[in-house]
This record gives sequence, structure tokens and C-alpha cells, in this order.
Amino acid sequence: MRFDFIKAHSKQFPIEKMAEVLGVSRCGYYDFLRKGPSKRAIENQGIIEEIKKVHKKSRGTYGSPRVHAELKKQGVSCSRKRAAKLMRKEKIQAKMRKRWKKTTLQSKKVVDTAPNHLDQQFHIEEPNKVWVSDITYVWTAEGWL
Repeated sequence: MRFDFIKAHSKQFPIEKMAEVLGVSRCGYYDFLRKGPSKRAIENQGIIEEIKKVHKKSRGTYGSPRVHAELKKQGVSCSRKRAAKLMRKEKIQAKMRKRWKKTTLQSKKVVDTAPNHLDQQFHIEEPNKVWVSDITYVWTAEGWL
């Protein structure tokens, strides 16, 4: 991580100064440049490509357990946690379909409604003679109120 930062900013700042500030040795940085990616990183890159293929084939609906099962069928060796970690790193997620839920129901119990005193006659002669409001239903933990 630190060596990647040094590599990215080597044109702007001196390597010696960046190594000192980040608390790493210069020879460690040059070893990093010479060695290249580790065996594990190369292996992870191959697994990521397979994960992307499986995820695309599932039209984005498979999460890590199903992706892992598919990888296992294909003979790719990795654990479910590793597949999940790589999916998280690459921001690969399963699309979750929301289940359809009926939200409005006709009440089974008979409720007394208030009488309509105004009867659509909105022309009133005096202020504060008639007050009106609208009813809004709100979903709460108790149900619709």
C-alpha cells in the first residue's frame, strides 16, 4: 500500500523523502518494484475474472455462496470467505428482488365516518367558521394509522 503510493507519486516527490515520511526503507521500495505482484495476487486476479463471469451469467443475482458453489463446480479452488472478500473488493453484489407486498387493505371492521357538514360548499362568509383537513395514512409499528 505504501509502496504503491510511492510509485504513484515518484514524479512529484523524491523517493527518499516519501520513504522517510511513510516509515519504509528505500531498498524495500526498490525490492517491491523488482519483485512485481505476488503469487497470491496473481491467483486472486484469476479468481476475480471467474467470479465476474459467474456473476454475469447469473444476471447479477448470485451472491458469494452461490458464486462459490459455481466456482467449486468449475474446479476453481478458493473458500467462500475468499470469494466474498474478492467480491467485496471489486464491489460485486447480488441484485436483490423486492417481494411484492400488498400495502393497502380495506378495513374489515365498520368504522363510523364523520358526517359531511360542509357538503362541497366552500364559500364561507366569516373567518374561522369552517376548518377542514385531509386524512393521511401512515404506516407505523402498530399498523396503518
